[in-house]
Amino acid sequence: MKFDPRNNKFTAIFTREMLEATLPSFLLICLALFFAYKFIDPAPPRNIVIATGEADLNYNAFAAIYGVYLKKEGIHLQIRKTAGDDENLRLLKDPDSNVDIAFIQDGMAHSEGAGSLLSLGSLYYQPVWIFCRGKTETTHLSALKGKRIGVGYPGSGSHFLANTLLSESGINASNSTLVTIGAEEAVAALQSDKLDAAFFVDVANSSLVRELIADKHLTMVSMDTAEAFSRKFAFMHHLVLPEGAMDLARNIPSHDVHLVAPTATLVIKDSMHPALIYLMMKVIAEVHGGPSMFNGKGEFPSAKDTDFPISTQALNFYKSGLPIIDKYLPFWAATFVNRTLIVILPLLALLIPLTKIIPMVYVWLVKRKLFRYYGELRFLDTQLQEIKSAEDVRQCLDKLNEIETKVVNVKLPVPFSQYAYELRAHIELVRSKLNQRTF
Repeated sequence: MKFDPRNNKFTAIFTREMLEATLPSFLLICLALFFAYKFIDPAPPRNIVIATGEADLNYNAFAAIYGVYLKKEGIHLQIRKTAGDDENLRLLKDPDSNVDIAFIQDGMAHSEGAGSLLSLGSLYYQPVWIFCRGKTETTHLSALKGKRIGVGYPGSGSHFLANTLLSESGINASNSTLVTIGAEEAVAALQSDKLDAAFFVDVANSSLVRELIADKHLTMVSMDTAEAFSRKFAFMHHLVLPEGAMDLARNIPSHDVHLVAPTATLVIKDSMHPALIYLMMKVIAEVHGGPSMFNGKGEFPSAKDTDFPISTQALNFYKSGLPIIDKYLPFWAATFVNRTLIVILPLLALLIPLTKIIPMVYVWLVKRKLFRYYGELRFLDTQLQEIKSAEDVRQCLDKLNEIETKVVNVKLPVPFSQYAYELRAHIELVRSKLNQRTF
């Protein structure tokens, strides 16, 4: 019979034994992969909703800019205009709302608590500008007692701040006329002498603030108590508008102006996908990282927020920047790599011990084919002492030949052939003992 190593039964034997050894492990790995991919880190959504405010031009403008950046990464940002910060906060706390992220003025949630909401940090200062009719310099808000004062719309950040500042200065609805009115309407009311003073919350370079400062019939309030307010309320910051900062040629303002300012914060639901949080941190760093009238380059975004705990991803960003993968790969590529790593980690936890266990199981499965015959041979060897006749010898030899025939017919992978030859040598040893018995 011609032997062809390319067409032998050893390959089939090897495959069967290896399959028996690896199939349970393979099924376990597949199960681990399924659960890891499905439940550990689901893919981030491609659509997120941000709440701004109907009347807040800055919130809406920045949301539109975010949308441009996110669109490049394949994320659609839907802008939802609301009545103001109060509604933004309420929508975020509502588990049934589809709002994922919102602008909220720092301090707005101070009395309500953060709940399960998280912050991505502060984005920029929102100075409180107070303008009065006439040329008389006002440095203390108590001087506004008895006046007609515009305090913004209920639910807005400006309304909350105006009432806080006035209340602390001894002014309320019983001793003054507090008018709930929007920013643009308040400008017109001041200019037409329908208001004596009004509060505005806006950035320094806004057209509204510049219009008010340029009006010769209006005077900007410089608060001598700005530092005191910042000490009493952690969300208020003492800012100084330097002399000439708005217009150097005309020296506007003509002296340093002391202001208080909370910060605009970006708040999220705690269920927001970590990959989207890192992406938002990357976007807001691009949008708000530059210098302005009241802050230097790189000062924002920051962890100045006092109302909400900073998310873990945002804290990591402030400490170390973006993860290495997110720095050099597009968002979806980085997300795929991160998800793959999360899947691979539990897989490695299984593979490392399995690389040791599977070979042992495989060797045992192959050797067990011979173990039974070793048991029969050992039993036969122990019976040699009880042989008393030639017939007993003949029966033992027949049994020994039967065992040898079975061993010869056992198909083993080539690397394990030595075990079969060792068993046949042991059979031959027992046979020699039998042949030495004479009767």
